[in-house]
Amino acid sequence: MNHAKTRYYVSVTHNLIQDVPNESAEYEVDLSDEQLGILRDKLDDLAKEDEHTLKRAPVPYKSADKDQATDDYNDKIIDVYTFLHEIGDERTRKAIESLGVLGKLENADYDHPGYGEGSPTNK
Repeated sequence: MNHAKTRYYVSVTHNLIQDVPNESAEYEVDLSDEQLGILRDKLDDLAKEDEHTLKRAPVPYKSADKDQATDDYNDKIIDVYTFLHEIGDERTRKAIESLGVLGKLENADYDHPGYGEGSPTNK
């Protein structure tokens, strides 16, 4: 089994993993073949969830801050950033920590009876 690692340049925003630096790369990480496959799978999952969320967005009378599609997307993106944080170097970890995405928000800072638990407008 090959445990050698290769430097990759990752853009979560553009869903890219490249072996050459470019302007869109947000993070530099050294990955084994196995880690590369895991990261690709995580970015693919995120892209699928993003597509689902985009299709759900125009539904009227449905707040995005209390929607399962949005929660699922947020879970996927946090999963990607958590993985990058685990495998990244110090600079990558600090950059991700500065985003403040690793601690999932439990309070959407919006309180309205129609959006609470058990509401018929909430999935």
